[in-house]
Amino acid sequence: MRRIEPPNAPLGSIVLDRVSMVDDDDEELLQDARDEKGRERWLSWRLGVSFFLFGLLNNVLYVIILSAALDLVPPSTPKGIIAFVNIAPALVAKVGWPYLLKGHIRYTKRLMGCCLLSSLGMIVVAAFDNLNMRLLGISFASFSSGLGELTFLQLSTTYTPPSLAGRSVGYFASGTGAAGLVGAFLWWEVRSLGVRVGVGLSSIMPWIIPIVYFFLLPHSSAFLCAASPLAYEDATSPAEHSIIPYAPLPATEDEIGEEGFVPSGRKRGVSLSANDKWRLVKPLLVKYMLPLFIVYLLEYTINQGIAPTLLYPVPNAKDHPVLSKFIHTIRDYYPLWQLVYQTTVFLSRSSITLGIPPLPANLLFTPAVLQALIFVILAFDSAVGLFPDDDGAISIVTVFLLISLEGVCGGLA
Repeated sequence: MRRIEPPNAPLGSIVLDRVSMVDDDDEELLQDARDEKGRERWLSWRLGVSFFLFGLLNNVLYVIILSAALDLVPPSTPKGIIAFVNIAPALVAKVGWPYLLKGHIRYTKRLMGCCLLSSLGMIVVAAFDNLNMRLLGISFASFSSGLGELTFLQLSTTYTPPSLAGRSVGYFASGTGAAGLVGAFLWWEVRSLGVRVGVGLSSIMPWIIPIVYFFLLPHSSAFLCAASPLAYEDATSPAEHSIIPYAPLPATEDEIGEEGFVPSGRKRGVSLSANDKWRLVKPLLVKYMLPLFIVYLLEYTINQGIAPTLLYPVPNAKDHPVLSKFIHTIRDYYPLWQLVYQTTVFLSRSSITLGIPPLPANLLFTPAVLQALIFVILAFDSAVGLFPDDDGAISIVTVFLLISLEGVCGGLA
């Protein structure tokens, strides 16, 4: 409303009043900007913590099973069978599910199903002493972990702008690294309780995911400043009304916009065909998937095939006071190697969250080459030995450093 000044008001007072009104308006705008910035920081914090917890909780059971491999199978059974059953179902879920998926993603139902399957798998492992039943329970938890990882990565794409989605993936990756550290440490602490109690307690952990999903994860529309945000009471879940359908891939170069986008805009009810998905995957095979495959192939071979054989005399407290605090029996070596590996994986996977730039494209094969070198050295140490038998402490420190480097390579990949 325009202010009407009295006809006899002094000119100076009119100017001062108008300057005061301008100052008040500026102060109000600055306060609004500060409030908006604080709100954005709060939302970003909630988003980061949510995806960090998703990564941690989705992968922690997988790590607990690997760390407990020696306790889950009889001594005469190869420990690699645990790794296979713990990895193969997850691989099937990651590779096959995207091609079977049709229509919108029902995040709520899928996440609840993953939690139920994970919890059921751990209960089966804890309740039965039979090897086949334990392998069945591990396969349940593995499939759930693979499908859960796929689901959370898909969920991150519902947040815009793309930098926000990338930040979500960075926090999720950091959470998966923390899962290794937390899982290895938890089993280190509870293994004295036995498989039935230790693994049984872990079956509760998947149910923290729905709590985070419904009560901590911010609605994706909260980040859309230009659009009117949806009210939370109008949505049954954080991602219910934020699903952005895929647009079809352009068939020719004429259909591609200046920055690679299809100019026709968002299209409702359109999904990628199997051919479209293959066209997306094919350029990524050699550049990204092959080095990633090599890193993880060698990594799992080291962790499940070589690490259980890296055994040395138990250090005594007099000659090795530090090592003796961690290693009390021969069976303590394998959990220790897992703890070292998972710690360095966590630090490496947190690099994006910490603002460290990723590897340049021309160095993507570097982790694979280093992993191959580590594999050869550790295999030689397992078969022949790098040092004489009386230098057990030197061997332990050397393996410690090599497994740390192995974790760094795995995290960078």
